[in-house]
Amino acid sequence: MSLGLLQRVLEWPGERGVPEELEDSTAAMGLLTGDALWALSVAVAVFLLLVDLMHRRQLWAARYPPGPLPLPGLGNLLQIDFQNMPSSLQKMRFRFGDVFSLQLAWKPVIVLNGLAAVREALVNHSEDTSVRPWRPIYEHLGFGPRSQGVVMVAYGPAWREQRRFTVSTMRNFGLGKKSLEQGKKSLEQWVTEEASCLCTAFANKAGCPFSPKTLLNRAVCNVISSLIYAHRFEYDDQRMAKILDIMEDMLKEEFALVPMVLNAVPVLLRIPGLPGRVFPAQKAFMAMVDELLEEHRMTWDPAQPPRDLTDAFLAKVEKAKGNPESSFNDENLRIVVSNLFSAGMVTTSTTLAWALLLMILHPDVQRRVQQEIDEVIGQVRQPEMGDRDRMPFTMAVIHEVQRFGDLVPLGLPHSTTRDIELQGFFIPKGTMLITNLSSVLKDETVWEKPLHFHPGHFLDAQGHFVKREAFMPFSAGRRACLGEPLARMELFLFFTCLLQRFSFSVPPGQAQPSDYGVFGTMVTPSPYQLCAEPR
Repeated sequence: MSLGLLQRVLEWPGERGVPEELEDSTAAMGLLTGDALWALSVAVAVFLLLVDLMHRRQLWAARYPPGPLPLPGLGNLLQIDFQNMPSSLQKMRFRFGDVFSLQLAWKPVIVLNGLAAVREALVNHSEDTSVRPWRPIYEHLGFGPRSQGVVMVAYGPAWREQRRFTVSTMRNFGLGKKSLEQGKKSLEQWVTEEASCLCTAFANKAGCPFSPKTLLNRAVCNVISSLIYAHRFEYDDQRMAKILDIMEDMLKEEFALVPMVLNAVPVLLRIPGLPGRVFPAQKAFMAMVDELLEEHRMTWDPAQPPRDLTDAFLAKVEKAKGNPESSFNDENLRIVVSNLFSAGMVTTSTTLAWALLLMILHPDVQRRVQQEIDEVIGQVRQPEMGDRDRMPFTMAVIHEVQRFGDLVPLGLPHSTTRDIELQGFFIPKGTMLITNLSSVLKDETVWEKPLHFHPGHFLDAQGHFVKREAFMPFSAGRRACLGEPLARMELFLFFTCLLQRFSFSVPPGQAQPSDYGVFGTMVTPSPYQLCAEPR
């Protein structure tokens, strides 16, 4: 029986008669007519489909990555420690190898470990692995079918359009430029001015012990706010405090066990009232974004040059009216803004928190960075991006902070758009991929001291800065973080400004803090305090 005929049998309602290809068979059956013949035909069709499916599975089952035995209905959900997924997956890696499979309820997942496997997937197969798997919880966070954004969305024309717009807009506002035409500030100037405000806030602590987390969050938040809203908040502004509190709660929600289960078993989202109880911070965050956008619209003048990214997007929306194919719409504006706020803020401020912790734990490294700052920049002028090429040790330290801190150990999920082969294994179309970036950043075959803070990882024998292929804190391939250039600029300018002005140390009488990270939405330093003494 041909596949086309089989499909017709499955779609054929019995009361309409038998397909002509089966007329001879029907006549021969004689006694089988009506419902009995229809039932038999369906049974034969289903049997043949099952045989075909089993045959195809047998062809690739031997080449499918190994993994722990899944439980009926739950898969491997109970075998994963969601409080520390990197550690849980590392144990499975020791048992099953660099490429292994999991089953999250009914969803098949492949975990990729090590530089070779991750690079093959993200770079060599970039076109086949650039899709983000759709997460059912998005529908309950107000993201409709036209939502695209630039982070957790499918790969395609709309995503390319949004990414191209975001990157070009950041360049138009001076990303990569020291200054713009008269009367306009570049992003570098925004960051430099914010670094001065941050140093003033540190100086106000008068050498007393404090946690730098809140001030770092507010400084980086102001950079993103300047880009999106052309506005900065004072550090004691209550609205900023509310934004940061909501974001912290939101990030805790998104990567907890319950959202994982709801994405794996989306039928649970139909339980009345459940999404609202599971995602209150997510709802509050989107409500805050809507409020800020509405305020911005009221002051937007399309006749004037754009003040910020939101103005530039609104101009695109106005131009795209009447074009249903365009991705520039109100729904996408709110998702792009939320993407930039959430992805562009917390990662950078957390990296800076790691940097200051590692400076108080390694005072010899701190002194060497300060010596290089004094030789290249001095104590009078502020650091500039052009200084980087003459500061190899400082650049090595910043990169080592990112490698050691390992903020987003599992990256963001990918999905295959067709059947592919990775490291000799067969990966079917539509399979979710988890790229274990931590296994690359701490690969024992690549790094001399993978579990220790060692700036020498990024220096050659002559002391020149060297960027390593296994340095992937921003992921790799087509879906690498689009905010990487901005993040690199913020890290260099904030870090050098702080170490130019202050020497950091463990508060007297306090035990030396741990450099062991706490896994949550990302890997954060254990809570600590420091003293900032003016130099």
